[in-house]
Amino acid sequence: MKVAVIGGGWAGIAAAVELAAAGVDTTLFEAGRVLGGRARSVTVDGRKLDNGQHILLGAYRETLDVMRQVGADPDRLLDRHPLQVVDDAGFRLALPKWPAPLNVAWGLLSAKGVSLREKLSTAWWIQGVKARGFRLGKDCTVTEWLDSAGQTGLLRRNLWEPLCLAALNIPAGRASAQIFANILRDSLGSARREDTDLLLSRVNLGQLLPEPAGEWLAAHGATLRLGTRVDGIVASSDQVAVAGEHFSAAIIATAQQHAARLLPDSGSSFDHEPIATVYLQFGSKFRLPFPLFRQTGKYGQWAADRGNGLIGCVLSGHGDWEALADDALASALQSELPIAEAALWHKVIREKRATFSCRPGIARPDCSTSNPRIMLAGDYTWADYPATLEGAVRSGRRAAHALLGKRYDPPP
Repeated sequence: MKVAVIGGGWAGIAAAVELAAAGVDTTLFEAGRVLGGRARSVTVDGRKLDNGQHILLGAYRETLDVMRQVGADPDRLLDRHPLQVVDDAGFRLALPKWPAPLNVAWGLLSAKGVSLREKLSTAWWIQGVKARGFRLGKDCTVTEWLDSAGQTGLLRRNLWEPLCLAALNIPAGRASAQIFANILRDSLGSARREDTDLLLSRVNLGQLLPEPAGEWLAAHGATLRLGTRVDGIVASSDQVAVAGEHFSAAIIATAQQHAARLLPDSGSSFDHEPIATVYLQFGSKFRLPFPLFRQTGKYGQWAADRGNGLIGCVLSGHGDWEALADDALASALQSELPIAEAALWHKVIREKRATFSCRPGIARPDCSTSNPRIMLAGDYTWADYPATLEGAVRSGRRAAHALLGKRYDPPP
């Protein structure tokens, strides 16, 4: 079997690795000069940076599995921290290294600045959600879900709404409550304590998966066609033509809007949300109180400490921040950090269509299409999750497994 994988993001990488590991003749097409898609390294002003901040969780088991498969050791490349939510207004919730669910229970009961009544009410609500398997009767917004549960206090403002924005890249007032519940199910609701851990990268995104995966694929006989944009595919009953080559089958692992151009029946089009990363370089000794720090000012959301005084402030979803010019945005976010000194350097990286808008009830396709020789992959096809690296990786592996089950002959 000979398979084309179109798109070299994390979904396409995962699909190509799965196919090549099974001995399939695999060709990976990527329009950019490097692998990684929307989670890659870029060079700016002579510095190697990430095009966005992508925080991994211990629950991202398949992402960690693919990393190990291609020789990228998570224990060496990632710092593992028990979950903490720390902000600049005095709120702090920290999970201990205790077995689940005791770790979550103690984290809630020991949360700083929250009344005992609210803590007990929240713990009772979580137990009820858990008893129902984290399934909602009907999808609604996260705001509506929290309202109906009576979650209106400090934990809502300082925990649930910020976690929703970080995970779904969309404010609670527009976000799908069922998708947020799925994230809670696989993290705070997991029976494995390690699933709640934050995994913060010690290296840039390219070194986490795209670069070692590219080397692994080349070493295992796959063909990498970087800088090759696929403008169309032609499928028949016994083959698929991609960029003038003939294949037994193809996996379209691009963003949804590009997949729709290649295959018009690939599903409904989605609205999208922007993400900006504002890099601020301070003196090398500066550290945040916790490597992932919540900002509570007018614009700030989350700040990631990348080491050596480099801070990456993350802004997700449509908001007032979009109207600010880069210099003004960097200045505003700097003022919302716990540091008096001025940044030595700053850079703003904006992704206007960073993720699909994860709203209630949107119809999302799976991996199958009207042509059994063409599969879809991408975070938008993994309906359990929002736009995450784990959803992308799972979707790529699923699409590869679907083709491996068919074992088409090579094209004539």
